[in-house]
Amino acid sequence: MKLDKKLIQKRRIMKYFIEAAHELIQTEGLEMLTIRKVSDLAGYNSATLYNYFENLDNLVAYASLKYLKSYSADLPKYTKDATDPLDNYFKIWECFCTHAFSNPKQYHKIFFEKFSNHFDESLKEYYSIFPKELTNREKKELNPMLLKDNISERNMIPLVACIEEGIFEEADIFQISDISILIFQGMLDRIINVGWDKSVEESVDITISNIKASLKSFQKL
Repeated sequence: MKLDKKLIQKRRIMKYFIEAAHELIQTEGLEMLTIRKVSDLAGYNSATLYNYFENLDNLVAYASLKYLKSYSADLPKYTKDATDPLDNYFKIWECFCTHAFSNPKQYHKIFFEKFSNHFDESLKEYYSIFPKELTNREKKELNPMLLKDNISERNMIPLVACIEEGIFEEADIFQISDISILIFQGMLDRIINVGWDKSVEESVDITISNIKASLKSFQKL
C-alpha cells in the first residue's frame, strides 16, 4: 500500500529529531539535552518539534527506544544454545539485563515511567520509522515478543513456552512474571538511585541468580 505523502513527511521529520536527540544523549548526556540543541542538529526550528512531539520528554522517550536496537540484535546470540524453554527464559533475561543495566535511565524511561502508559502506540510508530531495527533475521520468532507493549506482556511469551513444556503450572504464570520483573526493577532502581558500585556483569549475575532462586519453588518435579 502506497503511503500518504503527509505520513511520509511526518515520519521523515520525526526520524531527524529522534536521531538528533539520540546522538546528543550519547555525546553530551541526557541531562544536557535541550530543545534548542536537538532542533539545531535536526535542522529545524524549535517550534517544529512541537508539531511532532508533545514535549522534550516525549522526544527523549522515542530516542530511548534506540537503545532497544542492540538488545534485539543480541538476543539470538544469547538464546541460540538454550537447552529448554526455561534456559531460554533465563537467557532472554540475561540479555535484557545486560543492555538495561548499561543504559539504566533509558530503560527505566521506556518501561517504568509515564511513557510506558502509551508504549504500544509509540513502539509501533517508532518501528514504522525505523523498521530495520525490529526485523531479526536470525530468530524471527523473537519478533512478536519485541512488539509487545509492556514488560509484563513481553515476559509472558517465553513463560508460556515453559508452561507448554510442563516446567511451570499455568496458574502460577502471573506470579512468576511479577517476581522476575520486580527483581529486575529493584536492581535497575538501585543502579540509578543508590550509587551502586557493582559492574554491569556483576549486577546481571546477581539479578539472574535471584530470578533463578525465586522461580525454583514453582518448578514442577
